[in-house]
Amino acid sequence: MAAEEFKRRLTALLSADVEGYSRLMREDEQATVRTLTTHRTAITHLIEQYRGRVVDSPGDNLLAEFTSVVDAVNCGVEIQRELAERNGELPENRQMRFRIGINLGDVLEEGKRIYGDGVNIAARMEGLAEAGGICISGTVYDAIENKIGLEYEYLGEQEVKNINKPVRAYRVLSFPGAAAHRVVKAKSAMAAKCRRAGLAAAAILVIVVGAGLAWHFFLRPAPPSVEAARAEKMAFPLPDKPSIAVLPFVNMSDDPKQELFCDGLTDTIITSLSRIPHLFVIASNSTFTYKGKPVKVQQVAEDLGVRYVLEGSMQKAEKRIRLRAQLIDAISGRHLWAESYDRSLEDIFALQDEIASKVLTSLQVELTSGEYARSIGKSTKNLEALELFWRAQYHLIRITKEDNTLARQYAEKAIEIDPEFSSAWAVLGVAHVYDSTFGWISSREQSLKLSEGCAQKALSLNPSEPKAFMLLCLISLAKREYDKAIEYAERAVEANPNDPWALFFLGSAMRWVGRYEEAIANARKAMRLTPYYPALPLATLGYSSFHLRRYDDALSAGEKLLERCRKSEVPDWTGYLLMVVTYSELGQEENARKYATEFLSANPNWNLEVLKRVWVYKNQSDLDRLLNAARKAGLK
Repeated sequence: MAAEEFKRRLTALLSADVEGYSRLMREDEQATVRTLTTHRTAITHLIEQYRGRVVDSPGDNLLAEFTSVVDAVNCGVEIQRELAERNGELPENRQMRFRIGINLGDVLEEGKRIYGDGVNIAARMEGLAEAGGICISGTVYDAIENKIGLEYEYLGEQEVKNINKPVRAYRVLSFPGAAAHRVVKAKSAMAAKCRRAGLAAAAILVIVVGAGLAWHFFLRPAPPSVEAARAEKMAFPLPDKPSIAVLPFVNMSDDPKQELFCDGLTDTIITSLSRIPHLFVIASNSTFTYKGKPVKVQQVAEDLGVRYVLEGSMQKAEKRIRLRAQLIDAISGRHLWAESYDRSLEDIFALQDEIASKVLTSLQVELTSGEYARSIGKSTKNLEALELFWRAQYHLIRITKEDNTLARQYAEKAIEIDPEFSSAWAVLGVAHVYDSTFGWISSREQSLKLSEGCAQKALSLNPSEPKAFMLLCLISLAKREYDKAIEYAERAVEANPNDPWALFFLGSAMRWVGRYEEAIANARKAMRLTPYYPALPLATLGYSSFHLRRYDDALSAGEKLLERCRKSEVPDWTGYLLMVVTYSELGQEENARKYATEFLSANPNWNLEVLKRVWVYKNQSDLDRLLNAARKAGLK
């Protein structure tokens, strides 16, 4: 392998393995494999939540990398919390405890594999960790010392195998099973409790901690004012209407499986608020980046450019749900309101609407009762169907064949449980369109026909369902009915003006019909609603900039697209081809051919005939320009 085929970069690495794995296998191979599979699935899910990726997972080992060292450490702590809870359900002799090592170091990249001392040191830190514990290198400690509320024990300089110089090592101290955002300095926390032991409030706290910290959350009074955010530090200018970010509600239940239910509750509240034209609502994929992290309201407001922040927690036990929510004016630092709810589980839908209504009242948004009722839209009263719908949405946006199959299956199960669930019909229809567009099923015509049936069913159940209009936009583009595609995208925006996906679809439709300036404007508007935006608007920005001959903007969008391709948010050909055609147009043949080679390596079955089907341009000259640029780079 020639040296120039490697890329060198700095990255945060997490290495994990199972303590006593050989003993577990020797005593019961099948039980060990089952436990390892479930534990590894949980670990992988958390790594993805913290924007990392699993590099390799041979045997009982796992190697992951993160662009942020803070994310890597937070993820490591959350992994140990999750596994501690899972192990609590197993007999002592069958519990599987992982050791985790984290390093920040230089690596060599070959395709999706990485090598070098950075990886080796992470593995050595893992070897120094205790079962159920975390050990970090000195480079990690230096980067996070004052950024995360953890305490560390210095282990000295360690002589480790195959590393020339001693490596500083630190043990991460935390309470066993503590949530990532509740990991605290052990000694100071215990001392503080002792000092407050004589106070009534502290007595309540100690009692509740012994019985379960979660229930205390709902008994305490509203907290005092928080540190105020400053408008001049906002990453984005404050909008000219009330702006709000809804943070992920914290799951306070003993059962970690309720995370999805809790996330869905948060997402539903965001959806309810986002349909109000008088509000500016940050999308869930941006606010969920703060999940499980010790962030301040001030930081959230400044990061996202909003004035108001809604946060809360939920505990689900048997047929009851306890929920606390509070709305904060980040500019003044005041709590506008804080409420505790103790309801029957069947009241969850009314409770979601009630919270949204409280927000609207507090922000003095003037709405008639009819407008508000329409804004909420129709949903389902079946909790199982709703959870299946959330799972379908999660897999749908990843746009791979495997994820699309899962999305279709989850949507079908949701519909089987509740045949009148309009949003589930729309999601099922999008999955059928993707099957047709990308050739993931034998009969493309049949898939498209099925998608049309889903759209009509969704609209018959809810004539203002935004997802149904987005689906009809996709169908119209697949059938080359461009005026209809624009009309349906505009109706989706009208139905939910704060839904970034509706704006993404409108921008994408504008691109296909050649209205590139409008495409860019809608993409940027959508990106403003979700500062941590997904990949779709980048494709719109990049290709529209290409057609407008703004090549620097096209390359910038292409580089960001490739980052998201690595996370499978979009098919990886999207970013590669943007780089190929842009460099080809610029006459930089070496760069164009480089990306063309990478494109073919990742997508050996793709060719220009496939692109002719996927690129649904209205103007043949626009399509020809792209195809010619691709041919110049060696694609056929």
